[in-house]
Amino acid sequence: MKKIDLEIVALSHSVTQSHNYAVVLGELSGNRRLPIVIGGFEAQAIAVAMERMIPNRPLTHDLFKNTLDTFDVELKEVIINNLLDGIFYAQLVCTRDNQEFVIDSRTSDAIAMAVRFKSPIYTFDFIMEQAGVVLEDSETEGKSNILSDEVKPDSFEQYSTKALKQMLDDVLENEDYERAAKIRDEINNRESEDNSKT
Repeated sequence: MKKIDLEIVALSHSVTQSHNYAVVLGELSGNRRLPIVIGGFEAQAIAVAMERMIPNRPLTHDLFKNTLDTFDVELKEVIINNLLDGIFYAQLVCTRDNQEFVIDSRTSDAIAMAVRFKSPIYTFDFIMEQAGVVLEDSETEGKSNILSDEVKPDSFEQYSTKALKQMLDDVLENEDYERAAKIRDEINNRESEDNSKT
């Protein structure tokens, strides 16, 4: 079966299930999107890696990556290989000493590992046919690479940049990575605006 190359388009609160999130994967060579409902911990693990944040203590997926690195195991690719009764199944395709190993995984964990290893994510056409949605061109413009508009941004206008940096340290210490991502985005936006003025 031909593999379809995917990328992470957005990470947002799930509209259908409260207390859960949805990671939205999009075709690299098409306009179909594959929304997958995941838990809060897994969403946080994906967001941390995408935002290149360094937590005070390694998260579970960081520990797993460090373990694989220690034993010279490379994550070659992630394949979302099946969909049964609304549940996605995935595999980690790993290599070591020119040998290939396939490890079953929850899809959310597989995506979190793919982000850390910068590995490609694939699926098959029958999964896109069953669970994919087609977005019009206007809907795909301005897509977010991390938190979609469904997550309402905090209002940071009242804070100085110095206060925001202190707030960022505080939320990182409390391991609130979703809020940390928003604060960091605000700081980056301000700094890029300042640089454009000079």
